[in-house]
Amino acid sequence: MADANPRGVDVNIRSGPQMREYEHIADRIAAAHVGPVLDWGCGWGQITDLLRQRGVEVESFDYREDEPPHVISLERFPEITAHVSGDPVALPFPDDHFATVLSCGVLEHVQFPERSLAELHRVLDRNGRLLIYKLPNRFSYLEAIARGLGLYYHGRLPHDRVYDQRRIFDLLPRYGFRIDSFRRTNMLPLTIGSTFAWRYSSQIWSANRWLGGIPLANLLATNLEVDATAIPGRFDGRAETA
Repeated sequence: MADANPRGVDVNIRSGPQMREYEHIADRIAAAHVGPVLDWGCGWGQITDLLRQRGVEVESFDYREDEPPHVISLERFPEITAHVSGDPVALPFPDDHFATVLSCGVLEHVQFPERSLAELHRVLDRNGRLLIYKLPNRFSYLEAIARGLGLYYHGRLPHDRVYDQRRIFDLLPRYGFRIDSFRRTNMLPLTIGSTFAWRYSSQIWSANRWLGGIPLANLLATNLEVDATAIPGRFDGRAETA
């Protein structure tokens, strides 16, 4: 589910520091030994690829506006097949199909977040995990700078949303998820498509993680992360909120 970005829609996979974050996410999921995993909104397929390298059973899905449901080979990773659909909510998977759903930079872009959460709950097995990464923080200092400079920021596109702790702790439990952990992450810009960033990607990533651990300062971090568990029940997601 790629969004318009003046730096190029593939800047996230051209950036060394950003790829370090994707590797960290894949390592964390692989270490938990949970599968099958749904890479919801897989985009170019970089995290699906990283998970497969680590032996994780994973299926990919991406939203493609106005396209009927079908299966494709991903452009950047042609060995990976992904389910795609133009339906903004429905997923082509049976009930209780996945042990884990990964949302990495996706939930903030969907048209109907409540309905989408209900649909994710449907395809998750009992006590399945929902892992949310790169959810934009309403109070991010980097987003404020980008807005001031006229660059891309979350909230600029029609369906973009930004989140805060209160919003997350209100929204997820209403759609069948128990929140197990909540984190604020990323104090430095990671999507830097330059040779310098690739050369020093490990150092940038390490500094970013260290800064993210500073109390109070991380209130202004770029992203929020949530680990949640699906609890029994059915949630239709009809009530949409702003």
